Amino acid sequence: MFERVNATLGTNWTLHDLRHSAASRMARDGQLSLTDVQWVLGHAHLTTTEIYLTPTRDEVIEGVLAHHARQSRVREAPPPQPAPGYDPKSLSVLFGRPS
Repeated sequence: MFERVNATLGTNWTLHDLRHSAASRMARDGQLSLTDVQWVLGHAHLTTTEIYLTPTRDEVIEGVLAHHARQSRVREAPPPQPAPGYDPKSLSVLFGRPS
């Protein structure tokens, strides 16, 4: 069956390729623990299963863009006000921020 599909599609997939794809999807599923994936794959060591946690290029780019969006929101937010009883000038000296 694989040979016919590969010939039709012009690909050279293997059963191992399908196993790797399934393992990567399971490892990224927030509802499954990595030890669950380890058990399904039959790995003796969790470190073997961890190779499926390597992010794709698109996932890294998405994460970096989300990080920068969060940072810009933090910079735009007004600085927190000190709790009653604290001297703002003393706090600015302590934390190195202008009062």
